[in-house]
Amino acid sequence: MDHLGSIALSFIAVALLSIFYEKVFGARSVGHSASLPFPPGPPSLPIIGNFLQLHTNYSWLTYADWGRQYGPIVYACTFGQHIIVVNSLKVATELFEKRSRVYSSRPDVPMLKLMGWDFNMAWLPYGDKWRRYRRMSQQHFHRDASQTHRSTQLKKIHDMLRGLLSSPENFRQHIRTVAGAIIMSTVYGYDVKPINDRFVTLAEKAVDKLSESVFPGATAVNTFPFLRHLPGWLPGCGFQRFAADCRQLISEMQQAPLDYVQQNMREDKDSQSITAKILAASEARGHTDLKMIREVTALIYAAGADTTPSALATFFLTMALSPEVQKKAQNEIDAVVGTHRLPDFEDRPKLTYVEALYREVLRWRPVAPLSVTRETSADDVYEGYFIPKGATVIVNTWAMSRDESIYQEPERFMPERYFTADGKLNDDQVTIVFGFGRRICVGRYSADNTLWATIVSILSTFDIAKAKNAEGNEIDIDPSAYSDGHISHPAPFECSITPRSEAVRNLIQSTAEDVFEL
Repeated sequence: MDHLGSIALSFIAVALLSIFYEKVFGARSVGHSASLPFPPGPPSLPIIGNFLQLHTNYSWLTYADWGRQYGPIVYACTFGQHIIVVNSLKVATELFEKRSRVYSSRPDVPMLKLMGWDFNMAWLPYGDKWRRYRRMSQQHFHRDASQTHRSTQLKKIHDMLRGLLSSPENFRQHIRTVAGAIIMSTVYGYDVKPINDRFVTLAEKAVDKLSESVFPGATAVNTFPFLRHLPGWLPGCGFQRFAADCRQLISEMQQAPLDYVQQNMREDKDSQSITAKILAASEARGHTDLKMIREVTALIYAAGADTTPSALATFFLTMALSPEVQKKAQNEIDAVVGTHRLPDFEDRPKLTYVEALYREVLRWRPVAPLSVTRETSADDVYEGYFIPKGATVIVNTWAMSRDESIYQEPERFMPERYFTADGKLNDDQVTIVFGFGRRICVGRYSADNTLWATIVSILSTFDIAKAKNAEGNEIDIDPSAYSDGHISHPAPFECSITPRSEAVRNLIQSTAEDVFEL
């Protein structure tokens, strides 16, 4: 999209509107906080405020720098809009957990509506619609309900192991497939194709576009909302074409899997998928809200299409870079599980080092360096600082994962940090990556199960190392090379993935006939 063109096209109008916004926002703030300052923050320019600083690549790094300069809570503004950046777990816990009444809503993001993503529960403002959507999701993804997905998770993970055995060089595709396969089977009762599955591809494309468009500063139209009314043929309005393409993807992503379930139900082929259960329960009550069902189920399967592959790619990267960590985890698995079967969920409490490794994967490179932006629903005061109603609140998960008062040497991949002095796991389960308070990720238990089971299954069966070139020299991997965007992925990298033994190879191949009763 031509972001710069959009800005240039509207600069004069923006300047005039911004002066108006500044007066409105400023007057409101002074009226409520004559004696209280905003939190400290970087110097701002007239009218545009901190616009240039907010609109940077890898903005979480900028916000973390602000945290080091100004403290754990930082104030900025752009064109009259108040912005609060939260960089510490302590502040996040106080505001989002203890004061959730004020900090649980979402700001309006114009591109979401243009793209057709405004059904996304994660971005719905706090209110009745959000509660209805959340309740429907929660029924099938709370802690106990998530345990019922375990057999499906293991079956699809074992499918992935066979894929890694046959084409290890395609490991990025295999981890995308397993993420989609687990969700599609659980939500729709659909078995995905190993490569280029239509439904998985739809979700990936739609989520890719979402990632490009919803984080602060990603598009001009999010900063200048009136641009959404301009026609796509105007110079600098390419975002309209971008949004139209996404709307088509969203429509297909929502409707096609639902059609599949409804057809299977008519043929008595599906009664166990989440969508089938929701439809049956709705029909039994005599009221079927197909729009809500279509949107909630589509969101569930889109949510895992990008996040799970990102975390698993980080796992492969860290194992290639940390052979001693990998070996320690494998030794623990061999001691607890043995070499004649694959791990299952019953082994988890005994695999403490694997648990620590898994937590460190989540912390070391957070899947979403910035959590979904929030909006204050009332004026508030924190530690003597005024936070106005309607302020945009940016949650910097990256900065929290780098807090040296909690994580010494934060750039070092070190599972040992999760053990107490007496060798027991500590209480830090890195829940910061799943959010806070009322807006915490509804699918966190299922995601946790999927990620842990995938990681332990790979560790038990494969050795991961740096790849070598034709001359036999190791190919370097840049641990800092990650994509920008709402979901951050490792840049493409090569690694060697080989079965740990011939016996393991046979064990993996035998899973094609296994049936799990968990």
